[in-house]
This record gives sequence, structure tokens and C-alpha cells, in this order.
Amino acid sequence: MGSERPNTERKALDVNLDARRYGSFAEIGAGQEVVRWFFRVGAAAGTIAKSMSAYDMSVSDAIYGQCERYVCRKRLEDMLDHEHSLNLQRLRESRGDTTAFFAFADTVSARNFHGTNDCHGWMGIRFQAHPRDQDSQIIIHVRMLDTENALQQEALGIVGVNLLYGAFFLNHEPDQLIESLLDNLSTRRIEIDMIEFSGIAFRHVDNRVMSLRLVQLGLSSAAMFSADGEVLQPSEVLYKKPILVERGSFRPLTNVNVDMLQAAQEKFHHEEDIDPDEVVTLAEITMRNLQANGNIDLRDFLARVDVLAACGMTVLISDYFEYYRLAAYLARYTKKKIGITMGAASLIELFDDKYYTKLDGGILESFGRLFKNDLKLYIYPLLDRKSGELTTIENLKIADELRTLYQYLVDKGCIEQLDNFNPAHLSTFSREVLRQIQVNDTSWVNHVPPAVAELIQQRGFFGCRRTPPSEVIQPAAISAPPIAPLPIDQGQLVPSLAGSIH
Repeated sequence: MGSERPNTERKALDVNLDARRYGSFAEIGAGQEVVRWFFRVGAAAGTIAKSMSAYDMSVSDAIYGQCERYVCRKRLEDMLDHEHSLNLQRLRESRGDTTAFFAFADTVSARNFHGTNDCHGWMGIRFQAHPRDQDSQIIIHVRMLDTENALQQEALGIVGVNLLYGAFFLNHEPDQLIESLLDNLSTRRIEIDMIEFSGIAFRHVDNRVMSLRLVQLGLSSAAMFSADGEVLQPSEVLYKKPILVERGSFRPLTNVNVDMLQAAQEKFHHEEDIDPDEVVTLAEITMRNLQANGNIDLRDFLARVDVLAACGMTVLISDYFEYYRLAAYLARYTKKKIGITMGAASLIELFDDKYYTKLDGGILESFGRLFKNDLKLYIYPLLDRKSGELTTIENLKIADELRTLYQYLVDKGCIEQLDNFNPAHLSTFSREVLRQIQVNDTSWVNHVPPAVAELIQQRGFFGCRRTPPSEVIQPAAISAPPIAPLPIDQGQLVPSLAGSIH
């Protein structure tokens, strides 16, 4: 990655030699690892107005104000506010016509002496792309993966140089900027699990797409954003919280997706030691699902995200195809209960040992990892529309050699049947709703939430004919005949491990 771009030393020197760039560095927690590069390569006097490290908490509070935590987004933003304001206050009148000011800041928790802390940090830059320009800003959250403090500090310094260089020279190409953040590093040393662009230089940037890029490029295994499109940092959202997840394609979000989640929420909220007000509920889409037809279609991705947002859902994009890997990721942030809701068809796939051939312990190892952190599966029934029979955990078809394991997990309460579902939604399948949308069969609107139906019609999502607001069809306006089964080409299906068949 980034083999055609300059090395770290050259990047720092290029910044120093750019006569427009002038600003300050403020670094807390791991020494002044970023600014050190700019001093080291020479010509720093033309770039650095001030360098400081308010390492003592009382000193930091006196400069930037009180803060509950020192390695958090709020502290970073306070630092950027303070330092950039000082630059403009002190220097704009004397050199503002020829200078694009900036403030770089980071607050980091590198490996402590005993190796017991979470090694992570917040890093950001507020800058003018051109003299007298309005401000722009990039904020990232990093996790340092090296096992030695000195190596973590080294990696942190390199990321910081990459961020400064990208902000100054690649701000017009945010995709390249993101890719460049790990120049001269690797994903074995640094993970970047959150990035947010804002300000005049990035007025056309969609941060949800940038979050997807992090996962797509391997800089992170997951990214998260809220219903209003705000980029979220997973550890700050999930820290010490009970978590409930529904995995799906959401193409589109249907009534059965909503019913499945609501039924699971009702059960989950009544679990022991669960405070319903603390539960974080996530709609998760895997990268394999997004890439089911080859390359990622950004318009399709944003359509899925927008219909989820219409129902107020927080979205998690992950590269964790296997459920046990998703469970391990969530358990990184919480010791509270984790719930995953899925359809019965997905549960059948979960017990197919072909997915676990890469594990030495096979399916037993995968289930040991999946259920070790007080995780529970909530299963939504599957309707056979020919016979009218429901597939539930009681009659699920499991291979004979796995029947004892399956029954043990059911008896232990690790797998629970959802019996509080709405029978009216059982005949809804998202692939068939998608087909109806694409052939302009308007009965599809009765199989999705009203807000989703309206959004799809007005914006022309998923191949729907774009409809003026005055012509939008409301679910109550037409009858809802049963959906005719869509012939299934097994070769075209994404395995249910990547999303419920609903």
C-alpha cells in the first residue's frame, strides 16, 4: 500500500518546505512523536509555530478545560479548538494573506509498564486548505497493535505524518488520503476504526462512504455510524453496554427485519442484569454481503444505509463473516450480555461445518468462541409457504453428529426461540420484495415499513421508478396479496452466515 508515495521522512520534509503551511502541534500521552519527524528532517522553522505536550492532567485541564476522560474525542476537539484559535488570534493579521494555518493534536494511551491498558488514541487536524479559507478538519481514532511501547510510539508518529501530508496534499482526493494513512506501516501495527471529514474542503464527502473505505481497505475490520449519518467510534458506543445485533442484507429493509428485531429486543430486555435503557441495538451488514455481486456498488450501499436510517437504526459494517469473529469483536468492548437475532434458515447454516474447515477445532472451536462471552441467539421462525409449517428450534434439521451439541446449546439457553413474532410478516422475503420493486409491482410497499416505502419511491432506490411525493403509494392504499415464491438459484445466494434469508 502506498509504494508510489514518498516515505515518512520525505512527507515531513515536503510539509516543511511548503511555505503556506504554518501551525501548532499539541500531543498528550505518548510524547511528541508526530512533531519529532518535522524537527528531525529540517526546515521546521517554516512550519512549526508551537509544539507542546500538556502531559500532566491538571495542566491539561487548565489549558483545555475539564474532561472526564483524557483519551477521548471531546479532549481532542477541545485541543483543536484551543490551538487553532490561538494561531488565528496571534498570527492571522500579520501573515494571514499568505499562510494556511493548521493545528494538529493527539491524545493517546500507549502501552503502560504492565501492559494492562487499552492502547488507542484520537488524532486530528484542523486546517485551512488555502490562506483565508474556511476551516476543514479530519479526525481519526487509532488502535496501536504493537506489543512494545517504543514501537507504538513510532507507529503513532508515522500515522500523524501521513495525516498531515494527506490533509495538505490529498484533501481533494479523500479516497487516496484514507489509503495513504498506513503508508510505511501495516495493518499488523495500526488499526484505524473511525474517520470523519468536515469543513469546506470536504463539503461533498459522505462520511458513511469513508467509513466503508476503512473496512474495504483493511484499515479496520468494522465501522459504525448513526441514523443521522454521524460517524461513531465503536468503543465509545459499545463500552460496557449490552449489545443486540441483527445481521442482514437489508436490500431492502422489510417488515420481517423490523419484527425480528423487535421480538428479540423484547426478550433481550427481560434478560437478567439487562437495563433496557443501556442496550445498544445494531443493524450489521458484512462486507461479503455488500460484495455479493462483485465490486461494491456505492449507490446500493447508501440506499441500504438510508432505509435503515429511516427506521432510526445504528449501522455496523463489518468484515466478520463468521459469527464467532463478530462475537469476539463485540466482546472486546463489553462484558455485558450480547444477543444476535437471526432466522431459522441462518441457524441451519450456522451448524454447517463447511464454514469452519480453517479452524483446527472445526465447528466445536467456533462454537466455543461464539458462546464463551454470555452470548445468546434469538431465532425467528421460517415459514414453508407450501405446507404452512414453521421451522423453529424444536424441529430444526441438524446433522445427526451435531444433534447432541445443538440440543445442549438449546437446553443451556444459548439458543432461544422467538415466540412473540407477528405471523402477518412470515411470508415476506427481501429477495422477493426486491424483485417486485424492480418489475414495478407496487404491492411491495405493504412488505416494508411506511417510511422505507416512501424513501424508496422518492429516491428511486433498488431499481424503483422515482416517484414524485404526490404520487407516492402508501401501504394502506392497496391490498397485499401473498408474494409468489421466487425461483432460487442456489449458485446466486450469499450464504446465510452473511445475512438472514429474510
